Amino acid sequence: MPATLVFTDHLDTTAPRLVVVGRREQLLSDSVRGLLPTSLSAKVWSNMVKSLSPGDHGRSTTTWVESPDVSVVAAVLPEVKSRHNSPSRAWSIPGLVRAAATKGDCDIVLAVSETNHAFAASCAAARAFSLYKDVSHASDRTVRVMVQGPAGPVTEFDPLQIAANGVRKAAAWVDQPPSVLGVDAFVAAAAAVADAHDAVKITVFRNQSLTDEGLGGIHGVGKAANQAPAMVVLDYVPAQDLPDGPVWVGKGIVYDTGGLSIKGKTGMPGMKSDMGGAAAVLGAFDAAAHQGYEGRLTAILCMAENAVGPDSVRPDDILHMYSGKTVEINNTDAEGRLVLSDGVAWAAKNRSPTQIIDLATLTGAQLVSTGKLIAALFCNDEDLEQKTVALGRETGELCHAMPYAPELHRKEFASTIADMRNSVKDRGNAQVSCAGQFIGNHLAATDYTGPWLHIDMAGPSTSAGRGTGYGVALLLGLLGLHR
Repeated sequence: MPATLVFTDHLDTTAPRLVVVGRREQLLSDSVRGLLPTSLSAKVWSNMVKSLSPGDHGRSTTTWVESPDVSVVAAVLPEVKSRHNSPSRAWSIPGLVRAAATKGDCDIVLAVSETNHAFAASCAAARAFSLYKDVSHASDRTVRVMVQGPAGPVTEFDPLQIAANGVRKAAAWVDQPPSVLGVDAFVAAAAAVADAHDAVKITVFRNQSLTDEGLGGIHGVGKAANQAPAMVVLDYVPAQDLPDGPVWVGKGIVYDTGGLSIKGKTGMPGMKSDMGGAAAVLGAFDAAAHQGYEGRLTAILCMAENAVGPDSVRPDDILHMYSGKTVEINNTDAEGRLVLSDGVAWAAKNRSPTQIIDLATLTGAQLVSTGKLIAALFCNDEDLEQKTVALGRETGELCHAMPYAPELHRKEFASTIADMRNSVKDRGNAQVSCAGQFIGNHLAATDYTGPWLHIDMAGPSTSAGRGTGYGVALLLGLLGLHR
């Protein structure tokens, strides 16, 4: 069974293990020392902490105190923090916590150097406790987390609990294999979120309603699979007189074989995670509703399995998109941009969004551009771009802007027989920006001129083969729900 993760403002002194995470200065503070077992002397604790050189990713050590039932772990966070990284040191927390809290009940103290690091540290710690695992033997356990600020424990811990739950749910959906989380199950998961909130309404476009709606991109990508593709729209309306708010659109490819442009034996394993964008949108949407967000919010999940079969879309086929544009397929493995283009165009035409944000595990080029832990942004609005980069550092979900210059990228999709192709001509010309611009082409066709942000999170959506729930904290931050 997965661990039950409970945020609290006090410790359970009966837990057999206590893990204390923080920078050296915080771990040696009087406020942290007061939380330690009385049988662990201040001198021993000081020696434990000072013996560690945290380096770039942190270090930990464990000692047994006089009581044989209690072990105490000192986990020292790095001192180093560059200007493009998070001051919370969130990147190092999951690995330290995962290694220290491997089994059994446990107390964790996140000793933050500033109170506004609590959100990032809490979401980072949550990543260490996966909700999904299919093993023959597992035991129940409870992990209690207390955030200790410079002036004492953080007592407003409910928002931290809700955000952590959202992160873990998103990570669990990513972890589930396609035999468990096909389109049917993913639609059911979205319906369960809707059922949990009186203020949420769900609309599902599927089968005939999908094609009647004109969602040719989603239909084309998913029509060869045993489970029909779907577009799920969740509307959170806490009060009827509120204007429309942000719209989040998530890529939900539950498995990506590459289609007829099939991936090889080394490229296909792990493609269950290609719905990480939709998982983040659904997890954040659920968390925002639980927190009682005071504005309207819409989530759109573009779900399909990119399968191989008699009905597979072929290179040279032309798809008719919701935007009214036609797309000549020259690479069936560039499918995510097709489903997202339908989603953002539908959002622009059927809602009056204050901003549109799409999240996707879209390109391998994102890892080349910004790495495994930092998502890439393609944004038409400088204020939104800068705000998101700053919030990435604040929430611990890092992101970095790519060049936004549509006039330099549109030519890569030129077609002689359709409005555009779906894959670039030149892979050496800013692939991440180009992939984002393909989506932007369809948004422009709707005459939408508001803020639009594309988040390519192919790298940070997973770590060591497990989902991270990346995107939940960042989206909540964009709503102002991170403090």
